[in-house]
Amino acid sequence: MNKRIGVLHYRSTARTRLRSILPAMKDSFPKMGMQTKTSLAAGLLLLFAGAGTACAQTHWVGSWTAAQQLPEPQNSLAADDLRDATLRQVVHLSLGGTELRVHLSNRFGSAPLHFASVHIARLASSPSGAIDVSTDKTLTFSGRPDATVPAGAEYVSDPAAFPVVALSDLAITIHFDVAPSGQTGHPGSRATSYLAHGDLVSTAQLPEPKKIEHWYFISGVDVAALPQAVAVVTLGDSITDGHGSTTDGNNRWPDLLAKRLQADPATRTVAVLNAGIGGNRLLLDGLGPNALARFDRDVIAPASIRCVIVLEGVNDLGMLARESDVASAAHEALVRSILSAYEQIVTRAHAHGIQAIGATILPFTGSLFYHPGPATEADRRAINQWIRAPGHFDVLLDFDKVMRNPEHPGSLLPAFDSGDHLHPSPAGYAAMAEAVPLSWFTSVSSPADSAPQQRQLPFPPRAAPGAQFEALCR
Repeated sequence: MNKRIGVLHYRSTARTRLRSILPAMKDSFPKMGMQTKTSLAAGLLLLFAGAGTACAQTHWVGSWTAAQQLPEPQNSLAADDLRDATLRQVVHLSLGGTELRVHLSNRFGSAPLHFASVHIARLASSPSGAIDVSTDKTLTFSGRPDATVPAGAEYVSDPAAFPVVALSDLAITIHFDVAPSGQTGHPGSRATSYLAHGDLVSTAQLPEPKKIEHWYFISGVDVAALPQAVAVVTLGDSITDGHGSTTDGNNRWPDLLAKRLQADPATRTVAVLNAGIGGNRLLLDGLGPNALARFDRDVIAPASIRCVIVLEGVNDLGMLARESDVASAAHEALVRSILSAYEQIVTRAHAHGIQAIGATILPFTGSLFYHPGPATEADRRAINQWIRAPGHFDVLLDFDKVMRNPEHPGSLLPAFDSGDHLHPSPAGYAAMAEAVPLSWFTSVSSPADSAPQQRQLPFPPRAAPGAQFEALCR
């Protein structure tokens, strides 16, 4: 909208500005013909107008996201819960900015969904979900305070002047007048949401709210950031989604990576987007669409993505022989399919200028859910060896090496095990975050520089296993 207004303003004033330029050109270029002077002046105006428009363009960067899925029956709200109801949800931003915009999703709805009103505010109290009412702000969509989102679609709000800082909490409060026809959400929020009946979007604290540890209908928050700001997506399953982390604690490994990035002045312009889904697989739908099916929406679509960290495959491995072991040919076929899926991810990432970082699959021998045998462990090692080999992913992130028990390499280190022998503990998630080299995200120039440069790197050649690339995602 601002760009369109600028163009209209330019058209309405260009003739006046052209007349003002011509007399000056007459004195500077006495031998130049009037037609030539007019063409040159018009060209200069277009050049300056174009430069001004480029400088005025907002640089949007994804600061928070949640991968969308159809909630399972046990994770869905009753229809009456969302009829004339207010739903307040809290998200933890990884990057700050001067403005923001919120993404609403009706991806799995079966009919258009009316959002009667959507407000944002700073959180005043985490346990109660209370907001600082002095910061309460109505979001608009094409200038209106409500939005009707078609089935299967997503809407982005108009930009809102709402300065936020990195690692802060944002409350998004929605009023539904009519119950949705089909729900879209993210069950593994590890964050408390608050639900009450009535239109209470601006109320400081919802009265006796129903508390739910899920997100619904919100899929992202973008911030207006510095020109050199970028985002990295973590594509994964429940280990990336944070199973075993602390509710409302924001201590999943992507959260802790974001915290590390913000602690270093050289990487404070890097956002981290968590695109994990519990139970997710590379090849088949399970809890949520398979990784390849959701890749465009969760990795390519968010604003200013430069890197994707891929940690997927443990659920594909575990499900193959969960009930009973299968023939060796089935194990071989699964490994081939997983490696082909990785190749597809790398190819599609590169097509959009996104670096692909391959993370090795964590050990899960002794898993209380999968009960993997020697053949499954052999599959995991074969896949990890492929990830480590040169020429596949752009760079290696060896989570297996960090998390395994040296005495029993097929198992998690006890200090990093949540207890189910599959998911890390908070200490394990911290170790994973510490394993990511910040040098991958180091900017050419400091965020404080007046004229920051952006480093446009070609995809680096794979070096020996374990090699690190400076400024990989810059």
